[in-house]
Amino acid sequence: FILDYKPGAGGTLAGTFTARSKPDGYTVLIANASYTVYPATYRNLPWDPVRDFAPISLISQRISVLVTRTQFPADNLRTYIEYARTHPERINYGTTGSGSIGHLSAAWLHSLTQTRVTFVHYKGAAPQLVDLQAGRIDVASGNLLAQLPLIKSGKLKPLAIFTNRRSKLLPDLPSAVEAVPAFNYTNWIGMVVPAATPRPVVMKLNEDFVKMTRDPELVAAFEKEGLGLVGSTPEEFGRHIAGEIALWKRVVGENRIVMEEQ
Repeated sequence: FILDYKPGAGGTLAGTFTARSKPDGYTVLIANASYTVYPATYRNLPWDPVRDFAPISLISQRISVLVTRTQFPADNLRTYIEYARTHPERINYGTTGSGSIGHLSAAWLHSLTQTRVTFVHYKGAAPQLVDLQAGRIDVASGNLLAQLPLIKSGKLKPLAIFTNRRSKLLPDLPSAVEAVPAFNYTNWIGMVVPAATPRPVVMKLNEDFVKMTRDPELVAAFEKEGLGLVGSTPEEFGRHIAGEIALWKRVVGENRIVMEEQ
């Protein structure tokens, strides 16, 4: 593998590069949940995540955690929701950018629980965490592994895991679905290739990537990084992509989310 980083334009440049690449199986896009957010947040997206790509496999799921400043008056997701209901728009919820997956997943959670918060958008996770520890914002969500040292040192207070099951890294911390069953949110990573890639090439790539996700040593290594290996058929991953595109379009519409930049 040769990793070719294509930053810029909110992460859409890598998709443009891959969509225009030769469909021979040698150019693979590492897609994450933002891949399914773009159709809802970009008016002029230069590619379509369904039409222009062929799914290979869902590879892994990243564990996120909802955390608050230490003095926040809630100790779990249920009491957080109760507090949000009695204090509408009083909670300052930090995100890593307007229209980011962190923003949209939080908007979905608060729509499901019929609560309203004030979103504070940052240009990245680092300044967000600084303000959260300082008490300038109240709550945020992010990668569990990155925030685990702050949780264990008592600098942040965890409320819930954003997956459909508890994490081995914090086994006593409830999953969000235990308080809000409909909120079955997990960030993810998967592989797609240009749409015209021949079916035998797609299936060969799928076979090799799925075999990788079953390797015990790799599974253990990923778990230490707060990642769970999954593996799927191309059809299963395709349905997952289509379902998330529909979800984020609904969330954006229901919450009247307008991107700060297009």
